[in-house]
Amino acid sequence: MRLNTLVIVCALALAGCSSGGSSGGSTGRSSASPASPPASGPRLGTPRDLVTGLSVPWAIAFLPGGDALVTERDTARLLRVTPAGKVTTVGTVPGVSPAGEGGLLGVAVSPSYAKDHWVFVYYSASADNRIARFQYHDKGIGGLRTIVTGIPRGQIHNGGRLAFDPDHYLYASTGETGRGGLAQDRSSLGGKILRMTLDGGPAPGNPYGTLVFSYGHRNVQGLAWDSQGRMFATEFGQDRFDEINRILPGHDYGWPVVEGFGGDRRRYTPPLLTWRTSEASPSGLAYDHGSLWAGALAGRRLWQVPVTANGTTGTPVPHFEGRYGRLRAVVTAPDGSLWVSTSNRDGRGSPAQGDDRILVIPVL
Repeated sequence: MRLNTLVIVCALALAGCSSGGSSGGSTGRSSASPASPPASGPRLGTPRDLVTGLSVPWAIAFLPGGDALVTERDTARLLRVTPAGKVTTVGTVPGVSPAGEGGLLGVAVSPSYAKDHWVFVYYSASADNRIARFQYHDKGIGGLRTIVTGIPRGQIHNGGRLAFDPDHYLYASTGETGRGGLAQDRSSLGGKILRMTLDGGPAPGNPYGTLVFSYGHRNVQGLAWDSQGRMFATEFGQDRFDEINRILPGHDYGWPVVEGFGGDRRRYTPPLLTWRTSEASPSGLAYDHGSLWAGALAGRRLWQVPVTANGTTGTPVPHFEGRYGRLRAVVTAPDGSLWVSTSNRDGRGSPAQGDDRILVIPVL
C-alpha cells in the first residue's frame, strides 16, 4: 500500500474513534481487564525457553532462512539465534557507548536482503544516537556505514526501535531523552518517529520533507503494522498513561503538552488506549492473528490487544503476569509463533536463574 492510500484509509478510520478512543481506552482509567482471553480469536500456547543466559537482549529481527539477529544493549554484541536455540556471536558493533538506557538497541533486516545483505542497527554513540548499516555474509560485522546521526541521546528515553513498513521504508523510534520540549520541535530528531530510505534519506511523501514522520512522542519503543498496513506504536507515559497509538503522517501525539486522553483533539492525536505505568511500560510490539502483542517492562506481562476491522482496538488481555519478569522485545517468527525477550538484567529487574532469555510462545 502506497503512502497516499495509507493516509486516506488511516484518516477515515481514526475519525471513527476520535471521540473517546476504543472500547479498551478510557480517560484516567486502566484498560487492563478482563484477565481471561477473548471467547474467540487467537490463544497462546505454553512458552518455552529458546535461549537463556543473555544480557539485556533488546531487539530481534529475522533473516530470510529463519534464524534471528538479536542485539544485547549493554555488551554491544549482535547474536545469531537459530529456531533450535543455537547462539553464535556475529560480532560487537563498533562505536557503541552503553550508559543508562543507551547502548546497542534496534536491529532490522533489509526487505531485499537476498540481494543486498544489509542489516541495520540503532545504537548510542558517545554524543548521539545513530543508525548504521552493514552487509552481513555470515562473516561478522564489517564495513559499518552510518546513515543517520544527530538523534539526541541521554541516560533515559533513547527510543531505538527499527522496523520496515509494507512499502519497504525504514522507520526508527526516538525518545526525547527527558527533555520534553524536543518532542514538539520538528527540527529535532528527538521524540519522533522517523521514516527513511535504505540510505538514510527522507522517504518520499514524508510530511515535512525531512526524516520526521510523526512527533510529540515521549519514548516510543514498539512499532508494528497490521494486515491492512495500518501502523501502531507503544509509548511510555509519565507514571499515569502508557499508550498504544495509531500512527499517521504529520500528526502530533501531544507530549509534553498532553499525556493520555485530553487536550485539543484538533491539534493532538489521542491514543487508542492507555494503561497505568505499573501495568505496562510497553516496549516491543508485534501484530499476529488479528491482535497486537506488547511486551510490558514494569507490568511484567504480555498484553494482547485485539484490532478491529476499522483499526481501533478491543479490550486488552494480560498474559503470564509476573511469570517471566520484564518483557522487552516481541516479534512474530516465520512459523507464526511469538519470540519474546526478557529484560531482567537491565538494572531494573530481578534476574532469575537463566535470565535473560528468549521465549517462544505458540499462537493458536
